[in-house]
Amino acid sequence: MKLYDVSMTISPSMPVYKNREAKKPKWIRSATFEQNGVEETDLQINLHTGTHVDFPRHVTGGGKTSDDFDVASFVGDAVVVDCTAVKDAVQASDLARAPIRPDDWVFLHTTSSDHETFDFDFPYLSADAAKWLRDRKVRGVGIDALGIERGQAGHPAHHALLDEGIFIIEGLRLKDVPEGRYRFVGAPLKIQGVEASLMRALLFQE
Repeated sequence: MKLYDVSMTISPSMPVYKNREAKKPKWIRSATFEQNGVEETDLQINLHTGTHVDFPRHVTGGGKTSDDFDVASFVGDAVVVDCTAVKDAVQASDLARAPIRPDDWVFLHTTSSDHETFDFDFPYLSADAAKWLRDRKVRGVGIDALGIERGQAGHPAHHALLDEGIFIIEGLRLKDVPEGRYRFVGAPLKIQGVEASLMRALLFQE
């Protein structure tokens, strides 16, 4: 069995959405060996940093939050789809050849996995492709960009998926993962009542 850790490393220099300074994680030393005899660090971080899962509350007032989902929801079959030839929006036609089944996690491997800087023109999921995946009753959709959309007005892809209870994972790292089927295990942090959560994401291949 081969294991792929498809999570981003959290660091002060990691890429964040649109390079916004406010989204960069900050390390705060709260205790030192010299002064306190122990070392402790506080972490200030936005929950949409790096590899993370979006819950419906992210785009819908009153939508479901982290409280409404069991961690078992993030264990299941996954299919990685090679979308590295896509330069703009991933369309349904780019996904139609993939062996996508109901209740699958569908992970989109784009050119975003090839570099560790933010690309303002990153490939994203079109609204029509999101609806196509919704109609196939997938469990979740992941992408290696730091957004599943690229500033589309009204967040149509988010709504097409989250409004139907289909999870969105952003910030995957899929560079070394071949196209194909895997077993997915994701572990969102157990944080009460939030619209997103940082995640450690793993793929297993028999």
